[in-house]
Amino acid sequence: MQLFEQKLENEFRKELITWYLEEKRDLPWRRTSDPYHIWVSEVMLQQTRVDTVIPYYERFIGKFPTLADLAYAKEEDVLKMWEGLGYYSRARNLQSGVREVVEEYGSRIPENRKDISKLKGVGPYTAGAVLSIAFGVPEHAVDGNVMRVLSRILLIEEDIAIPRTKKIFEEVVMALIDKEDPSSFNQGLMELGATICTPRPKCPLCPVREFCTAFHEGRQEELPVKSKKVKMKTAPMLSIAIRNTEGKWLLTQRPSKGLLANMWEFPMVEENPQNIEKMMKNELGIDIGSLTPLIEFRHVFSHLTWEMKSYMAVTEYAAPEGYMFFTTEEVEALPKAVPVMKVWDEAKNRLFVKKA
Repeated sequence: MQLFEQKLENEFRKELITWYLEEKRDLPWRRTSDPYHIWVSEVMLQQTRVDTVIPYYERFIGKFPTLADLAYAKEEDVLKMWEGLGYYSRARNLQSGVREVVEEYGSRIPENRKDISKLKGVGPYTAGAVLSIAFGVPEHAVDGNVMRVLSRILLIEEDIAIPRTKKIFEEVVMALIDKEDPSSFNQGLMELGATICTPRPKCPLCPVREFCTAFHEGRQEELPVKSKKVKMKTAPMLSIAIRNTEGKWLLTQRPSKGLLANMWEFPMVEENPQNIEKMMKNELGIDIGSLTPLIEFRHVFSHLTWEMKSYMAVTEYAAPEGYMFFTTEEVEALPKAVPVMKVWDEAKNRLFVKKA
């Protein structure tokens, strides 16, 4: 596949890579060639802002500096280091994939797409990113930024919300990629999409504007074509931060599969009269009139929104089946999802203000 004349292809590569090497952001994972560290960064960056990832990446690599450190760590410790970053299945899949590398590949990350793609949690994008950035293999790494850039450069009008469309962009990247420096080429496309060729493009700053068909036709803000998502489900949730008379907190661990698997939380239930009565009276032995309002907020997942209402309560009863009491220090150490962290922070704040 030839997308420009050969001369223009060469000029496009040169301009993109030159710009990237001169203007790239100084990010911690760009200061290493360790494929494991690059793998960690790419997993963290999925659906997460760069500024958010930086401190998590640095703490995570500090805690698990080698493949073996992560492979044989307790899952609870891994989730704790991921706490607040969201999409916790990424952490579990990353650990599983790393363990496969240690046990099946002698702690050497595969340097070809076929084998690296067999690892748990490694999809086409992550495989291509690690191969091109860490090993210099000319492989495609197509994410939303890359599709946005190329849809404008080449006036590709296929709907990027349709999974099969990504194949078109993967073929385009393989036709254009710089064989001598695939790392800078792929990262250049990503960087361009993240900083200049954004949803509202900054065309005057673009280093490859002269190659952009959409710009020359004045259609850059029409692309990429992306159909609207299906309406997201909303669930009203009730959470209760319960202490016993010894000052310990009642928590339970979520199931090992599904949303927020293995994370810890306060007693929580989808809010409807039947669920509330079952949890309050049958499981916890607490009267609803004894609850103190705590905090209300919305938490948005990729496919679901929780409308959270939280309360505090005190109990004299022992922990019901499936629950455990923990000291404040122990609760701090447990891996908790962002909604639970918000409830926990507010509960601590209330107690501190009350004591003061």
